[in-house]
This record gives sequence, structure tokens and C-alpha cells, in this order.
Amino acid sequence: MNGMAERSRRPPAEPAKQTPAEPVKRSMAEPVKQTPVDPASRRIADIVLPDATALPSAYAEADRRQAVADLLMGNNFDPFGVPGGPFVLHLCVRDGRLVFDIHDPAETPVRAVALALGPFRRLIKDYHMIVASHEQAVQEGGHEARIQAIDMGRRGLHNEGAELLMARLEGRIGLDFETARRVFTLVCALHQRI
Repeated sequence: MNGMAERSRRPPAEPAKQTPAEPVKRSMAEPVKQTPVDPASRRIADIVLPDATALPSAYAEADRRQAVADLLMGNNFDPFGVPGGPFVLHLCVRDGRLVFDIHDPAETPVRAVALALGPFRRLIKDYHMIVASHEQAVQEGGHEARIQAIDMGRRGLHNEGAELLMARLEGRIGLDFETARRVFTLVCALHQRI
């Protein structure tokens, strides 16, 4: 009996603590927290276009080069469901679709998003007409007011193209407005080559 009495006098053992290797039990209502991602890494570090040959128009080629430079200088590119970053974007037109072929920095493909070009065709056509009008105005020594009006029309098309691009990529790739404007310029350059 003495042995029994001693056992009952011992304080109850503390429950074992969970170690990191054991799964943490959560209620269904408790959200799962994702590992925070550094926003600075959610960007395009490099962009690859299918053809490095110059565009038919010097103005369009300068616009494309400037869009690439501005894009690489600062952008916000957030492919949903794809961890890490920064990314290498291979942008091309394939089978009548605009393809965002996303790679990691080691050039391993991580995701591809394809968009139908149909919704962009009117904007792309108008953009090419504006580029031609701008070149013609400059060659003719046009009035500064005419060139400024053409530039305003070009900016308006960029804005409309950026909004459409952001809407079409919603839920797949997050872009800020300036990134979308620059990508739209590249879409127009790609479309001019096909």
C-alpha cells in the first residue's frame, strides 16, 4: 500500500509539448497563413522576346527598346500560385494567343498563361496607326501641337491597353498599372512582327 500512496503523492506529469515535427491542429475556421513573400522579389528580372530583329519603324523600335528598359528598371509582376521570384518572362505570340511563359532565374519554366488576342486587336491596330501618324508628323515637320495631340492619343491607348491587360490577367498574374502599360507596348511590338 505504501507504493500506492507514493504514486498518488507525485504531481501529475505535464502534458508533452508539441515539437515542430508534429502537425499543428487547427480548426476549420482558422485560416492557413502563407509564408510572407518579399514584394521586391515579385518582379520581372529579365524579358525574352522571340525575335531580336528591328521593327519596321524606327519609332516603334525605339518605343519597344524604351518599354523593355523601363520594365526592367521597375515593375510589379505577381503570378498567382507561383512562389519565389524574381522571374524571367518569355513573351510571345503562339497560335494566335499572347503567351506569358514564366521562368525562374535558373530558366526553369514555372507557369505559362495564354490570352486570346481578339480583345486586343482593335487597340493594337489603333496603336500602329498612331505610331505611323506620329512618324509622318515628325517627317513633315509638323506643328508641335499636332505631335502633342498624337502623343496624347498614344498615351490614351496605352492606358486602355493596360486596363484591358490587367483585367484579362486578373486571378492569374497581378500587374501594377505602369507594368501593364509597358507590357502592352511589347504586345503591340510582337503583333507587328506576325
